[in-house]
Order: sequence, then structure tokens, then C-alpha cells
Amino acid sequence: MGPHPAVAAIRLAVRRVLHDVLTDLTEQPAHATAAATPAGRGTDTRTHRGAPPLVLVACSGGADSMALASALAFEAPKLGIRAGGITVDHGLQSGSDLRAAEVITRMSALHLDPVESVAVRVGRDGGPEAAARDARYAALDEAADRLGAAAVLLGHTRDDQAETVLLGLARGSGIRSLSGMAEKSGGPGRTNRYRRPFLQIDRQTARKACMVQSLPVWDDPHNIDPAYTRSRLRHEGLPALEKALGKGVVEALARTAQLSRDDADALDAWAAEAETGVRDEDGRLECAKLYALPPAVRRRVLRRAVVAAGSPAGSLFARHIEEVDRLITGWRGQGAINLPGRVEAQRQGGRLVIRQG
Repeated sequence: MGPHPAVAAIRLAVRRVLHDVLTDLTEQPAHATAAATPAGRGTDTRTHRGAPPLVLVACSGGADSMALASALAFEAPKLGIRAGGITVDHGLQSGSDLRAAEVITRMSALHLDPVESVAVRVGRDGGPEAAARDARYAALDEAADRLGAAAVLLGHTRDDQAETVLLGLARGSGIRSLSGMAEKSGGPGRTNRYRRPFLQIDRQTARKACMVQSLPVWDDPHNIDPAYTRSRLRHEGLPALEKALGKGVVEALARTAQLSRDDADALDAWAAEAETGVRDEDGRLECAKLYALPPAVRRRVLRRAVVAAGSPAGSLFARHIEEVDRLITGWRGQGAINLPGRVEAQRQGGRLVIRQG
């Protein structure tokens, strides 16, 4: 008899991602990998053909990440991959260090190696949820660089994806926000570092997989705390939508994320190609040529230019780009637009000048 259907589902999802990681390692030249690994911060396994690659799981101890850890521990050895784990102690709750130690014990029991607990200090920028997320990803990046990990697996499920789409819709941030979380993501030099195998698996399947394998899980009280926006959405917003619209809302939102991502990727590619055609010989943006572009493409060109000038992408919202766009479409002699990162945009002699003030 094979494994329980829930266990089979999570293992299959992880197996597919691990095959994808191995394919990426085979296709990427070793010298490119070495350049992406900071000096003195560990050696990427791709630079040593005889060493098996390392894949880490980010594990909080909750059902989603414990299910992911168990599937990684089962599948990785069969593919010649080393499997390790990282847990991040945000220090936001009493006894968080003890819980982190428990997660380390549980990951070790799954024969993950190496396993580490990383304590972080959570700031205040962007609110508590955003600040905790920023601190967590910074810690995961540091650990992955230091250990030379080929990838870090995250336990976001289809339910998490649906919540992300609704949050993006509420912010009115455009089609990219409706794209939700990507199956692969990362920063410069680590484009595909983060992998999300469970985006097509619901939260209940992950929890069931833990139950049938007798895996202990920890339910974070923040996940039911109404002080947090995502918690209110999870326990009040989505149930209300399902009551009004019927079952299938989560699946529909997840499909919306994928369709939106496909559209957004196509528009981003169009904007990248169009940008070279709207600059003069000195590299300045020409307002008349920008005006001729479709609005969706023009705003992407403007966003790219603002980010390139030094505005943090995470602090740049749709309203900022709309204000810059009005320098093109609603020009009435208005002054400079102030943007995050001390960047300003102004129209001068038919050119759009974007620079740090």
C-alpha cells in the first residue's frame, strides 16, 4: 500500500521542484554561480561537481512547513541532494527561542542536516507583518549564502496565494499585485533561490499529511490574532466570500494569480523592449514617445526608470507612478514629483528627468 494521498501529494510537489533545481544547476555555468556567491560567504555547491547540492527548507514548525520539511527529507536523498533546514526566531513572542529549539529538534529527527536557528531583530518599517517578512528573508538569504544552498523551499499554500491576491486587490496596486506569489523568486544574483512547491496544494492537505505521519506542529497565535490584516482576511474575509459566492473561491483566486502573472510578465517584457525606443541619444526619456505607448506599458517603463534612479521597489506604489504618469498625460506646468528614496521626477523641455534629489 502506498502513502496516504495527502503525503503522496506533498511528496510529488517537492519531487517536481527538486528536479527543477537540478535542471537549473545543470544549465547554469559554474562561473556565473561563483559570481553570484558573495566572497567569504560560503561556496556554492555548483562550483564543485563532486559535491551534492544543498536544498534548505524554511521551517516555522507550523503544519505547512513541517509537511514541506518531511517531504524534502524523504525525496532529496533519492535525487542525490542534501536536505537542510532553517528556522527564524523573530523574537516577537515570549519563549520564541524555546520554540525555535523545538523546531531544530524536529528537523533533526527528520534527518535534515544542516539545521539552524537564526534570531532576527524585527524593525517597524511598513508595519509589523512587512517588517517581520523583511527580517525573515534577510536571515534566509544570509544563511543560504553562507551554507552555499542551491535553493530554499517555502511552505506557502494555495490558501496563502488566495489571501495574497485579495490583499493586492484591496491595495489597488495593479495586475502585478494580483499575481500573488511566484513559484520561483529571489533577488539580484539569486533569481530562483526561493521555491514554493505547495502553491497548488491547499492548507488542509498539508495539515493532513502531518497528522497521518504523526508530525508535531505548532500553531502560531499570530495567525488567529485579529490585529494582523492577513489573519482577519483568513478567518473573516475569505469565509464571508465563500458564504456569499459558494465554494471554490480559493481555487478561483489562485487561478487569477497565475493568469495575472502571465499577463504581467508579458507586459514587463514589452516595457523592457519599449524603453530603449523612448530615450534620446543622451538616454533621457522623451515625453512625446512615452505618451504614444499604451498606458500599461508606459507606466511600467516609468516604474523601471524610478527604481533605477534609486527608489526602493517595495516602497513604490501605484499612486506614485500615477503621479509621474500625469507629467506625461496631464502636463500643466506642475512641479517635481517627490518619490520614495529621495527620488524626484520632473518634466524639462519635453524630457522626463528622474533623479535623486
